Amino acid sequence: MSQKKSTAKKSGMIMLSIVILLYIILYFYAPQKIFASLHANLKLLKMIAPILLIVFFLMALLNSFIDEKSIAKHLGKESGVKGWFIALFGGILSHGPGYIWYPMLEELRKKGALDGLIVAFLYARSIKLPWLPLMISYFGITFTLVLSFYVVLGAFIQGIITNMLERK
Repeated sequence: MSQKKSTAKKSGMIMLSIVILLYIILYFYAPQKIFASLHANLKLLKMIAPILLIVFFLMALLNSFIDEKSIAKHLGKESGVKGWFIALFGGILSHGPGYIWYPMLEELRKKGALDGLIVAFLYARSIKLPWLPLMISYFGITFTLVLSFYVVLGAFIQGIITNMLERK
């Protein structure tokens, strides 16, 4: 195990130990709040579990069937317009909290995906397809289309800037 992973694992265990210790200490002062907190955490886990499973499935596919050459071809330096299309529309289509996608994006990055495409993916996630009808009902179709266009344009520009800074 590399030094970086060992340090991350150690700090994760320290954080988990601190949280458990705090829960134990606070149990003696306000047990009802501890149970309310645990209940809220369980509801959150139920909400993100399906998305987590999808991301883990995608990560398994990445590790099993997609090699570094394929990633480099579709999301690396050679990807061109197709890479930008995948990153931008992949971000728009993705659901759930952003931090759930971080492990998969890290794997893609390790296999050769450009940082700019990862930035574009994360930036484009601010467009939520299920919310578009609600947004249209509040703000109208023109506003929604213009805003969505500017979000995609901003995602593209941020990705380009990231790639330019990476080269320096």
